[in-house]
Amino acid sequence: MADSESALEVVGDPEVFQISFVFPNGDKYDGECTRTTAGVLERNGVGIHKTPNGITYKGNWQNDKMNGIGRLEHPSGAVYEGGFTNNMFHGTGTYIFPNGAKYTGSFNENKLEGEGEFVDSHGLEWKGKFLFTAAPGLQLKHTM
Repeated sequence: MADSESALEVVGDPEVFQISFVFPNGDKYDGECTRTTAGVLERNGVGIHKTPNGITYKGNWQNDKMNGIGRLEHPSGAVYEGGFTNNMFHGTGTYIFPNGAKYTGSFNENKLEGEGEFVDSHGLEWKGKFLFTAAPGLQLKHTM
């Protein structure tokens, strides 16, 4: 081949847009987005998504899903704050139940899984390993 030139495509960061969008179901998103190669806008960056029934997510988005650090609030009073992966609680976080009980620790795909601390609705503090619906060897923290 004589004097052929390699064509290198320089790919930069996609342009970030600040939008306010209302979905057909009444959900509303205010925040950052980017345009895909197909020309579709998707949530990427930081934003707030609210539903008509009172669910609010404030936090990071990637590939049009809750990914990164965020806070999800339900009208029941339940609140999760921590890591998200593909719209699921994943990583370290805190979940406050509607009755005031609180779990802080590891989550794996929406499940309490790994080391964590649980404060029940009576204020008793428990610590140990959680395996979704079981917590073998859970110990009551004692203050003297």
